[in-house]
Amino acid sequence: MTEITSYLGDEAEFLLNHRCEGIPKEQLSLPGSDFIGRVMADTDRNTVVLRNMQTLYNHGRLADTGYLSILPVDQGVEHSAGASFAPNPIYFDPRNICELAIEAGCNAVASTYGVLANVARRYAHKIPLIVKLNHNEFLSYPNLYDQTPYCNVNQAFEMGAVAVGATIYFGSHESRRQIEEISEAFAQAHELGMVTILWAYLRNPGFVVDGVDYHTAADLTGQGNHLGATIGADIVKQKMATNNGGYKAVKVGKTHEKVYSELTTDHPIDLVRYQVANCYMGRIGMINSGGASSGAGDTAEAVRTAVINKRAGGMGLISGRKAFQRPMKDGIAIMHAIQDVFLDDRVTIA
Repeated sequence: MTEITSYLGDEAEFLLNHRCEGIPKEQLSLPGSDFIGRVMADTDRNTVVLRNMQTLYNHGRLADTGYLSILPVDQGVEHSAGASFAPNPIYFDPRNICELAIEAGCNAVASTYGVLANVARRYAHKIPLIVKLNHNEFLSYPNLYDQTPYCNVNQAFEMGAVAVGATIYFGSHESRRQIEEISEAFAQAHELGMVTILWAYLRNPGFVVDGVDYHTAADLTGQGNHLGATIGADIVKQKMATNNGGYKAVKVGKTHEKVYSELTTDHPIDLVRYQVANCYMGRIGMINSGGASSGAGDTAEAVRTAVINKRAGGMGLISGRKAFQRPMKDGIAIMHAIQDVFLDDRVTIA
């Protein structure tokens, strides 16, 4: 706790002592060792899905807590392999991606079909695999902002993956097609017993208004979460909310004044609490992304994100570049710092 407080610095009291009033914690289904029996057993998921979900929750340093720490390394497609792995070239080798996840005590590793298929026989029994089904890529010129399937659900199943992941760019012109594709893929994954994880991102240049970027607005990302839960995501991955009022600024869709006057404030934990509320009040777990690596301040930034996620009622972090774009021992240390937040009972639900 001393280390956590140190990393938070001047924000320690602001973040650790806040209490959410608009959406109190008593209204949430919170993570816990009994989450599957208490919450997911009410769903239509078959017993194999529930078993694989338990496998996911029972692995690594956060085993039996109901929280997740996932290593995602799918950036080689969209951001390019060079941009992703040049800072630490050992991660061009898929073996080292899996080794990092294991040594860091992660619940699972999420990556491309190519990466995980290349080493599945060595690692599928050692750490849960999450196969990312679709990707964007920027080698095409001019760049497109779309998600393209790179493999199918059966391929993920055959390699022994416990889960599949996919991205939808909500708000984009292509989102309707992506919703149809991923809805069908998630239904097939559930039939085969696999857990489904949605990267519920927003993408539209119109979401930047008067120089303010609303791609991470609590109200808009919250709706992305709600749509993700609607198409059968078991877990939603979302960028941490940094502002609010996207509906009002972009003048898209419909909202309600109480979203801003009663349910949220400008406190970061209240903004993320609204994201969690849109995941069926926590019945669908929400994990926040760890963001890009920015250098020396990565650990403090990661701990801050973990504290906000946990206190808001979230289910954990999925953090990649902060870990794999530096020496392995340093990447492991960052992942452990994140996990320590979820392991410390003194970091309570706000």
